[in-house]
Amino acid sequence: MTSTPPIRFLQIDGHRLEYQLFPAKRADLPTLVLLHQGLGSLELWRDFPSQVADQTGCAALVYSRYGYGRSEVIHAARKPDFLVHEGAIVLPELIATLGIDGVILIGHSDGGTAALAYAGKGHRARALVVVAPHIRDEAATQDAIQRHLAAWPTGVLRARMARYHDDVDRMFLAWANVWPTPENAGWTIEPLLPNITCPILAIQGADDDHGTMTQIDQIAALARGPVTLEKWPQCGHDPFRDQPDHALTVITAFVASIAAT
Repeated sequence: MTSTPPIRFLQIDGHRLEYQLFPAKRADLPTLVLLHQGLGSLELWRDFPSQVADQTGCAALVYSRYGYGRSEVIHAARKPDFLVHEGAIVLPELIATLGIDGVILIGHSDGGTAALAYAGKGHRARALVVVAPHIRDEAATQDAIQRHLAAWPTGVLRARMARYHDDVDRMFLAWANVWPTPENAGWTIEPLLPNITCPILAIQGADDDHGTMTQIDQIAALARGPVTLEKWPQCGHDPFRDQPDHALTVITAFVASIAAT
């Protein structure tokens, strides 16, 4: 099994971020960069980073974005373009600072959006894995966020998330409050998708209450590289929780197919 590396900190884009880098078994393989979901963090990936590193032989980099986990606490409202900023500015700086050459991005939900923005803004990736990504504002997303906002103060989600974030309320409100704003109405990253030429694996659960199949169908329609669509029955917004073994198997096979080329 891949050994568990220490959690370290870097100053990236003016903020202190936590990260963990699982070592590669082979130096010639690309590094997997894991981008967490909207309420996620380094810790909330649980065993997946070590498992995917162990099974692929690739190094795996996982980090908590600004405002999440043990990274610097956020003290300002997020802007509607925060995920494009993450992919276009923060992620390239992190990769360059760590001296990584050759990446496959694995992004879940908001992390999938950031991965698409990275490639869509002209940064080179060997491939992308996007799981329940958001590429446009959708009624399902807005409805889910309104449910989270209503239940947050006394709900089980807040209690569970408090274990993983240094300031759980600032984390949540900075994320949830940006989606319903007038400035966010009509938000989309679709104009970036034709700039993407690398292979993409796009996974969406049929029971996802945060987005519909339109999200990955539009990726297939607009991206210029090969796109593999995976539409999973009996799966919600978090395939890593709902179908963990299947997610690991499918993603590992895709990574192996890319690394072999």
